Amino acid sequence: MAQSADSAQDLAMAGLIYIVERPELAATFLGATGLQVQDLREMAGQPEMSLHVLDFLLEDDSRVLDAANELDVRPQDFLSARVVMAGPGSYGWEAD
Repeated sequence: MAQSADSAQDLAMAGLIYIVERPELAATFLGATGLQVQDLREMAGQPEMSLHVLDFLLEDDSRVLDAANELDVRPQDFLSARVVMAGPGSYGWEAD
């Protein structure tokens, strides 16, 4: 699905809400990113936070599948959103 920057940002913010509504997942996210709870409040909506959220979801198949199911999107939409926000090749490989 082709995404705009706005829809990519919206998906990332939906992903952040998905994460923070699950205490165990939120704790894992905070531990993985080194962020504190107050950082989430201050950085929510910023592109940097959006990339953290998308990367966190994308690094584990079960996370991305569960989030996609819960948010009623396709799993690949998370990677598409990341590419829209950071550009092709930004995830470690080039798109064909």
